[in-house]
Amino acid sequence: MTNLPKIYDPQEIEGKWYKFWEEKRYFHAEVISDKPSYTIVIPPPNITGILHIGHALDNTLQDCLIRWHRMNGFNVLWIPGTDHAGIVTELIMERKLAEEGTSRKEIGREEFIKRMWLWKSESAGNIVSQLQQLGCSCDWERERFTMDDGLSKAVRTAFVKLYEQDLIYQDTYMVNWCPQCDTAVSNLEVEPIEIDGNFYHIRYPVVDSDIVLEIATTRPETMLGDTAVAVHPEDERYQRLIGKTVCLPLSNREVPIISDSFVDMEFGTGALKVTPAHDVNDYEIGLRHDLEQCVVFTSDGHMNENAGQEYSGLSRLKCREKVVEDLQKLDYLVKIVPHPHAVGHHDRCGAIVEPTISPQWFMNVKPLAQRAIEATKNGDVKFIPERETTRFLHWMENIEPWPISRQRWWGHRLPIWVCEVCQKSTAAMDTPVKCECGGTNLLQEEDVLDTWFSSGLWPFSTMGWPQKTDELQTFYPTSVLVTGWDILFFWVARMIMFGLACTDEVPFNTVYLHGLVADDKGQKMSKSKGNAIDPLETIQKYGTDAFRFALVNASTPIPYVPLPEAQIESGRRFTNKIWNAARFILMNLDKYPIRRENLDSMHENILEVNWIKSRLAQTINSATDALDNFRFHELAQTLYAFLWHEFCDWYLEFVKQRIANNQPYALWIAADVLEQTMRLLHPIMPFLTEEIWQQLPKDYDVIGTNIEPSVTVAEWPQSDVEDTIAEKTMSTLMNVIENIRSIRGELNVPNGATIDIHIQSPDPMVRNHLDSYLEQYLPAFTRVNDVVISESLPKPKASAEAVIGNLVIYIPLEGVIDLDEEKTRLSKRYQQIVKDIKAAQKTLENPQFVERAPEIVVQQKKDLLDRLSIEHDKLERSLAMLDNS
Repeated sequence: MTNLPKIYDPQEIEGKWYKFWEEKRYFHAEVISDKPSYTIVIPPPNITGILHIGHALDNTLQDCLIRWHRMNGFNVLWIPGTDHAGIVTELIMERKLAEEGTSRKEIGREEFIKRMWLWKSESAGNIVSQLQQLGCSCDWERERFTMDDGLSKAVRTAFVKLYEQDLIYQDTYMVNWCPQCDTAVSNLEVEPIEIDGNFYHIRYPVVDSDIVLEIATTRPETMLGDTAVAVHPEDERYQRLIGKTVCLPLSNREVPIISDSFVDMEFGTGALKVTPAHDVNDYEIGLRHDLEQCVVFTSDGHMNENAGQEYSGLSRLKCREKVVEDLQKLDYLVKIVPHPHAVGHHDRCGAIVEPTISPQWFMNVKPLAQRAIEATKNGDVKFIPERETTRFLHWMENIEPWPISRQRWWGHRLPIWVCEVCQKSTAAMDTPVKCECGGTNLLQEEDVLDTWFSSGLWPFSTMGWPQKTDELQTFYPTSVLVTGWDILFFWVARMIMFGLACTDEVPFNTVYLHGLVADDKGQKMSKSKGNAIDPLETIQKYGTDAFRFALVNASTPIPYVPLPEAQIESGRRFTNKIWNAARFILMNLDKYPIRRENLDSMHENILEVNWIKSRLAQTINSATDALDNFRFHELAQTLYAFLWHEFCDWYLEFVKQRIANNQPYALWIAADVLEQTMRLLHPIMPFLTEEIWQQLPKDYDVIGTNIEPSVTVAEWPQSDVEDTIAEKTMSTLMNVIENIRSIRGELNVPNGATIDIHIQSPDPMVRNHLDSYLEQYLPAFTRVNDVVISESLPKPKASAEAVIGNLVIYIPLEGVIDLDEEKTRLSKRYQQIVKDIKAAQKTLENPQFVERAPEIVVQQKKDLLDRLSIEHDKLERSLAMLDNS
């Protein structure tokens, strides 16, 4: 007797089955195995406590691949773990400290680090729990953290190795500085955001002359650090001024007028203020002309003593206001022109980043990038979608030195020790006993490494590198990396470079870069925008499997994948549909238990049985091909179409008719199809499929894999030969049924009324195949009384008509409906639809509506027009049938 409750309640089954899988250790991979290896390392989520929608998509897609390969007999390893996420996590802790009325600097480094480890122990457990709720089949016995002892050793080893190859060095250079986080950040961590700024046109008087140069800038406060004015050497307007000096307004310092070909003669006035300490391009000009680098900002974004007594201590934005005010008072300000422009913001805290000169540790990644380029061009690494290859190569070919030091506390301290005697820096795994000069007092660098340094080692540090472990021997290089396209340069590129530099192998053979989850308007979901979906709330509301199905179904190969809530609701309806189908089959199997002798004695040449077997074979092939080529959305759509439309809407209706006639063979085949389909669906919907699969009867061998204890380790289905004749015949039969149902509905034929059908077809094969099936199926499916099929038939009086290829269906209507009354009803509706269509078209042709109305409102109006147009065409067809009857 079936144990499936009437209502599907995901909360009742999900925890039960995850515990079962863990107890059976299905997710654990053995280093010694005769199976081929398949490995994925999870993109480690930050220890910020809560997973977001991007994590849900990313890990669902990985789990699909992991479960599929497990069912295909691979020795599957999915390594989970978390990232310490330096700056991000520090900011969270700093906010907590502020709530307590203290700060990071007040409690000191040691206490701060202690608190960070406490936070990690709490939040990492939450993340594991959330991943398990999502159904992720990770090998939890191999969970890792980027600051574990083993991974920390890997970081030091890689650093020292690269340092000894002269690829890591210290230099004073132009970097992006975040005054809020008080640290240098890389170019990748700077997000350009357009703001409504201004161009400030300022007079720079030429010394010993009546000439005044007009110079425009968006950052007037930086003029306090100007050390030159540059013009183009070929600009005739200024050639006679090259070599002279100008008096810097407000500072009364003289700075030279220099010529440099970088200056754009066509931009602004063609004269450029040069601030080598606070602009990347000015820095390069300064190096070429040996200009002074005058730093005017403190590390926290205030003005220092170099800015002058009037401005020292002011915040940079307050200083801008005062500089503009003083320029106006002294008549140096010509005009202010509105100028929207992009300004770099730190992607972690949102503060405006300042380019500034700072001594930092850098990594020369050019040689490593070249190896990564060669590996990509050789096919050692394959990017999906293909367009990402071009983006990757362009970035790598133009890569710049990577500033790897951060002025923070939480993270891997640089394994650099500085001798107090000779000031020489030494890289070492542990504290050196003494320096080469003999000095014994060596102090470790205070800075920590950029988080992406340790993340870049993740594929092999998680397996015990630099030791030559069994895990590395068995599972490395990994098989595929699944992640969002937005961290291609942050993370993927660095993993490839580190993999080649440290192991002489690429860390993975395939990189699948999925889109970012977006809302209905195509905007990336984020908490700050207020448009984010909370995965845990969604799971509570809809169930994990419905949520996972919606994510997979949405995962088309585009940069931003929309996930409206309606799509998740659709996933829930799908789970309910499957549940109800399973209950129907299992309840009827109680009445008609399967016996081997029954199966052997049954005649198997039944149209709907041969058709569903063929459709299943094609579905298996399509599902396998979709997974093999990372077309996740096609996998979801293939299974949805088969299960909902073909299996439930059609085949089970045939089964009901067979059962009504005491013919259970089709039911038994339904059980077989259900079992195989649960295996196909398992990578997407692990909980629902396990619950149903476990309920299937085990005392017959139609379902060969029922000997397995769980669908998780059951074999992926293998397809049979497709039956093209059965598919063609059934397609025609289904078209006939659908057309008859459509005509009945459109012409308002009463539900209880029976009708006659006349079918004309010149094809003898069609006639022969259809004849018996029409007699057999049409009465039950369309309330047909009599069927006439012939090569040539006159059209009956007062009949409706439908054409399917060279097959014509006539439905006599006389005595079935009142033709005049129906014509009047349809005509009224037709006239109203025409008016509604004109109104909708007028609205959509109004440019003000299209431009000003919310995007979702515009789309709703377009959808309405589509629906009206479909109804218009149906009405037109129905009226034509009545006119010709």
